[in-house]
Amino acid sequence: MSLPAFPEFKPLALEDRSVVQGFFDRAAVEACEYSFGNNFIWRHFEKTRWTILDGNLCLVFDCPGRPPYALAPVGGTAAAGAVRALLDVVPRLARVPAAFVQEHGADFLCEPERDEFDYVYAAADLADLAGKKYDGKRNRIRKFEREHQWRYVPLDNGHLDAARRLFEEWFAERDDHSDMAQGQKTAISEALAHFRELGLLGGAIEVDGRFAALSIGEPLTRDTAVIHIEIVSPCCEGLAQIMNREFVRHALKDFAFINREQDLGLPGLRRAKLSYHPHHLVEKFRLERRP
Repeated sequence: MSLPAFPEFKPLALEDRSVVQGFFDRAAVEACEYSFGNNFIWRHFEKTRWTILDGNLCLVFDCPGRPPYALAPVGGTAAAGAVRALLDVVPRLARVPAAFVQEHGADFLCEPERDEFDYVYAAADLADLAGKKYDGKRNRIRKFEREHQWRYVPLDNGHLDAARRLFEEWFAERDDHSDMAQGQKTAISEALAHFRELGLLGGAIEVDGRFAALSIGEPLTRDTAVIHIEIVSPCCEGLAQIMNREFVRHALKDFAFINREQDLGLPGLRRAKLSYHPHHLVEKFRLERRP
């Protein structure tokens, strides 16, 4: 496969996985956007394109309702020059890691994007829920276990139909027809359709014989996994807590840290993520030309 060279851009496709993921693997960025799986499943909504510029992998996006943007270039040595070239194509870079800003941001206007900061947890904390700070989580799990027959099911090709049924029921109950909701629907459908080819990791909770919750993620760096998708039926108190715990205990047991992505500035989601006591936040920035 011939690689696109700047200023040519190629729409992101499954055939690009080995090349694009190779750049991400070498860069080892712990922000959730720097993985092939995440970019692939959202490619229709974000109109994702990529190119190679001065040895850097560069991805650009054109989402509904927001200005076009690019991620930070990864993999090359002339990153500042690549940023300047990208800013001739898009008005800004977004979700840029703090380390990149520290090294290359002096010539640009840099602003933190708090709503995009990722929440990263110690895997042992999520798996054990030990200590007083997790009393509430353990209480909800105990209530759930008293009231329901349940089991954890590894997500594989034999269970994808059950996962799709849960997803379709969950989405219908939300009754949300916004652009973002439709984009999320497409992204989850893509994750389930290409689960094996993308090397995704998944698990579900079966309650009284039916799937009631599922999680899907993938390796992000050598010691960190990222959770991209979590679907929880509103049927049972404690289901979200047990889904989170069991997914980490089983599918993500080989990782030291778990990235549960950002809160998007939603107050309820921010409270929920903080309630699990993150080990640290992954800071991200917006880069633009100086006036």
